[in-house]
Amino acid sequence: MWAQQLQQNHSVTIAMSCAIVGLSRCAYYYQAKLQDDSAIVSVLNAITDRHLRWGFPKCFNRIRKLGYQWNHKRVYRVYCELKLNLRVKRKKRIPPRCSERLLVPNKQSDCWSMDFMSGSSRNQRRFRTFNVIDDFNREALGIDIAVSLPAGRVTRYLDKLAEYHGYPLKIRVDNGPEFTGKTFINWAKSHDIAIDYI
Repeated sequence: MWAQQLQQNHSVTIAMSCAIVGLSRCAYYYQAKLQDDSAIVSVLNAITDRHLRWGFPKCFNRIRKLGYQWNHKRVYRVYCELKLNLRVKRKKRIPPRCSERLLVPNKQSDCWSMDFMSGSSRNQRRFRTFNVIDDFNREALGIDIAVSLPAGRVTRYLDKLAEYHGYPLKIRVDNGPEFTGKTFINWAKSHDIAIDYI
């Protein structure tokens, strides 16, 4: 500290050395009081041992319910020092797409396009439709309607369409969760169908 160096080197008083460096005497005499965080550490460890997947907000709410009135910033500082932060799950990256133009197929069942639409009935009940179109002649091959259309149901419906029309060489779809999931990708691989994400 500069004030102490002035006192040692030039034998000036504390008041004068503080005035020279522009430091208040209160700041000169101030001693930082380290808070004892052992109680917070033990409570946080007890909570996180019992609930492994809880993040900070849930842990802090539990601390409040237990009756402790510690400041959330102080608890968060200790939480970070203990390295209890959960790993953030990154969104699954979409596979890179070819930047080639969409080509018109030369024959039927060469390429199918499919997508989902949603609507509601008169009684306000939501439903979804799964639409499949042959890109060669723009024929609507089928429409499946349901409240829920998971990937398993989609692949079963495509198998039913293939019984009548045969399997396509390529399928053109968007990057919705039904089309980027393992169920749909494995189904396409098992039937040697290329997936064209647009």
